[in-house]
Amino acid sequence: MNCLDNPRQGNINQAMLDKTEQKVIAAIQGDMPISTHPYRELAERVGMTEATFIEVLEGLRDRDIIRRFGATLRHQKSGYAANAMGAWKVPEERIEAVGERMAACRQISHCYRRNPNAEWPYNLYTMIHAESPEACRGIAREMARATGVEEYTLLFSLRELKKTSMTYYTLDDNA
Repeated sequence: MNCLDNPRQGNINQAMLDKTEQKVIAAIQGDMPISTHPYRELAERVGMTEATFIEVLEGLRDRDIIRRFGATLRHQKSGYAANAMGAWKVPEERIEAVGERMAACRQISHCYRRNPNAEWPYNLYTMIHAESPEACRGIAREMARATGVEEYTLLFSLRELKKTSMTYYTLDDNA
């Protein structure tokens, strides 16, 4: 079975998680409430106290099931009309330093390392957001100059096809 056969199938082994953990994961998959107590609101939705909800989250983090929370930037709605994935060829001994420097750039929303291969030698990736494609190119040139990494390519987004979070569980699964 592949993801096209069952689009809700995630990477979590369901046997590893009890029903309470599944409820917490279901609650955090969507948008976080804009509130002074977002965890309290999420906990109430699944019928538990805020303290229990946070305790379950911490347990999932400690077991490395949850590693981080992310935010999705709708760059078009925030004034950025263009974005480009910068693929950089960085010497391995410099990857941490260069990655930290590039990640500090305010126009960068993502920065991560991947393994290169013979057909694609790039190992560091940055998502650049700007008001135009030319501005993206200018930011990349500045980052190249600042880090001394001159071998890179830019992949511009042409159209957004999907921008949703993975769904592992629904609250209906836990009734």
